Amino acid sequence: MSPVSTISGLRQVTVTAPEGVWIPRDERASGQDTLTLRQALLESNNAAAVLLQQRVGSRPVLRLATDLGVTDQPDVPSLALGSGLVTPLDLTVAFAVFPTLGYRVHPRGLVSVEDADGDLVSRVNIESEQVLSPQVSFQMLTMLEDVIDRGTGASARRLGVHGAVGGKTGTTNDYRDAWFVGFNSAVVAGVWAGFDQPEKIRDGATGAQVALPIWADFMRRTAGRLQGHAFQPPGDLRTEELCHVSYLRPGDACPTYVEYFKDDDDIPSRLCTIHRGPMKQRAQRA
Repeated sequence: MSPVSTISGLRQVTVTAPEGVWIPRDERASGQDTLTLRQALLESNNAAAVLLQQRVGSRPVLRLATDLGVTDQPDVPSLALGSGLVTPLDLTVAFAVFPTLGYRVHPRGLVSVEDADGDLVSRVNIESEQVLSPQVSFQMLTMLEDVIDRGTGASARRLGVHGAVGGKTGTTNDYRDAWFVGFNSAVVAGVWAGFDQPEKIRDGATGAQVALPIWADFMRRTAGRLQGHAFQPPGDLRTEELCHVSYLRPGDACPTYVEYFKDDDDIPSRLCTIHRGPMKQRAQRA
């Protein structure tokens, strides 16, 4: 799959479980029956996440979660929506795999210890292991950048976060937990808001409303010390100019962006059906 692979049947997602039939609800869904994976992520579409897990299977999802350090997750349909328990540290560590282009980095409580004379007494080395390919990680990274630029995390820009950043909002049932995990090339930061004894924070207490402003404040305050730079794609990714609305081949009137494709990805061949005009000449790239 690529970021512009489509998932259909979103209006009729029902899951049969031992407890009965479950229908995922979504307050913010666009109502479209078919979305690209990029669209689904940037609007945080619950039905798309559930349907994708059903098609891929829960075992690969659980295996990848474990590789990322998120363990003891339930093998249930709502796994796709984050129904398992996870600590803020573990979730933040998991997100680091995208800006590191596939490496899980084990967290350190201490980096180094110096004595009173300033001499280095001890240093804790970085431990990391590759759990995703650079190509897959970069594709996901660009999708998480889109969440900030055009999706549920767009308020980060209004709150003064600049540069190349990505992230994801999260909200649990009854507004009991609000999440935001985001990153630039220098730092990954996670925010959880809620009560020690779970209860509703307040009506409308989404991740974008409650957790994201805390993350944005941290990113603003540390921008001078933890400066990020534009993410560079790894090799073996093919670039194609697509329409930013239809995610198809662009016409002259289309707003466009550059999409990245792995080997064997299904690359759109149809011309945009939304904007009129002949197909744009494909740009020549080195």
